[in-house]
Amino acid sequence: MVKTPERIWEEADLAARRLAGLALNPSTPEDVLLRLLADGPAAVRMVLCRDRDLPDAVVDAVIEHPDTYTRSFLARNPHVGPAQRVRLIDDPEWFVRAHLTDGPRMPFGVRPEPLPDEAVVHMIRTYGNDELAGSFYQQISTELLRTMHRHPDAKVRHWGFGAWDQLSADARSALLADPDAGVRDRAMRLTREKDPAWVESALPAQPCHARTGILCNRPLTRAVVDRVLTAPAGENERAMIAYNPSLPADVVALLAADPDPDVRERIAYRADLGRAERRALAVDPDPKVRLAVSVHPALSEEERAAIDYEVPMDRGFRHRPAPSVPRDPESVRRDALSAHPVLRRRAAGVHSLPPDLVARLADDEDLGVRVTLAQNHPDAPAALLLRSFLEYTGSDREHLATRPNFPTVRVADFADHEDPEVRAVAVRDPETAPAVVERLTRDPDPAVRAAAARHPNLPRARLTELLDDEELAHPAAANPALEVATIRWLSRTLEDPAGSSVDTPT
Repeated sequence: MVKTPERIWEEADLAARRLAGLALNPSTPEDVLLRLLADGPAAVRMVLCRDRDLPDAVVDAVIEHPDTYTRSFLARNPHVGPAQRVRLIDDPEWFVRAHLTDGPRMPFGVRPEPLPDEAVVHMIRTYGNDELAGSFYQQISTELLRTMHRHPDAKVRHWGFGAWDQLSADARSALLADPDAGVRDRAMRLTREKDPAWVESALPAQPCHARTGILCNRPLTRAVVDRVLTAPAGENERAMIAYNPSLPADVVALLAADPDPDVRERIAYRADLGRAERRALAVDPDPKVRLAVSVHPALSEEERAAIDYEVPMDRGFRHRPAPSVPRDPESVRRDALSAHPVLRRRAAGVHSLPPDLVARLADDEDLGVRVTLAQNHPDAPAALLLRSFLEYTGSDREHLATRPNFPTVRVADFADHEDPEVRAVAVRDPETAPAVVERLTRDPDPAVRAAAARHPNLPRARLTELLDDEELAHPAAANPALEVATIRWLSRTLEDPAGSSVDTPT
């Protein structure tokens, strides 16, 4: 049975936990890192190769390491660049190559830096389809994606269909006439998916994911629409087609008066909603329907203000990947200047928001606007990030602390905060007093204790004590304040695995 990384770590003994801490310690000399790689147990090699940046000499040694799993950890390491990871491109083991294509373990919503274009082309041409699964598509540069359909190799052209709707008519025609049968077949299939008659012939008769996808997204014949409209209640298919862009105007009007509020809510978001339907939905008895129509792009600010809507605060405000097709800057500006909080939240999620709108929305009265801006904009101000972290307790809150400008100075005052996540922020401050750091190593929350154990201001006596602590030996050994002599002394357990206590050298 293959052990998972989690299981490997659970089984690590005290000596291995210390060594794993040394593997993460930025003060550990390169020669010790190489010894940890060569002679350390599996848990040590895992954190060394997966959880930190690495000197070139260590990368060289990982590439040549005989253990498949050790090399695969480097393939998933988010702290090393594509140029280092791609050196595994021709690894003899499928397991390593598959991890390379799946990509590094990035924080939620963060895309990895693309692999070099020539490496991507090489992988497509030489790897099997099972190796090109996972998140490989996210590691292809935008420039390469836009030109793949013209590549001389048919295997690469196969990957150029991801932007089918953005391809010109000439480009689509060229793919339909491609000399490769597989490319032609895929181009024909995508073309057919735009044909309502073909879609009707491919529609599964019974409820399933494929049927749902077609009803929501594919162009529908009138016959299919009529069957949905006359189907027995309870199948929820009217709500599925309510989003479909191919619905004729009379069906949109019909569903705007549907007895099911879920159907009316979905219809209310449609840009092609008629004036009469907008007026009716603006006074709908269901609050979620009124909220949906209140953000309709055809409404004026005065018309929005006349609607009795309530903006929910119980939803998560999270990171959103940047769309492949950027929003129109003028529509973004209109949303940012709107009196409607939901529209301002939409603007706040735009990664390319200009500085004047960033400053305006950073001081917005709506928590959702502020947090959405903090979660998404690459230049979100430090004060906004800290304020959002303190005020917001919903999903993806922890992502705020990973944003580039999140403050690490003047946050020591939060050491006594009632929220353990906020107390952990205090440990980020390089000026946190030694006595405070020592106290936080005894905090009720394990994450706070671990963070404090790594703080360089931790008094030496307490740091030495923690190196013998089953729970905190790992973060204590990762403390950058450890002297090199102590690091070398701790690494002696590579030769003496039975060593269980620490008597640091004088």
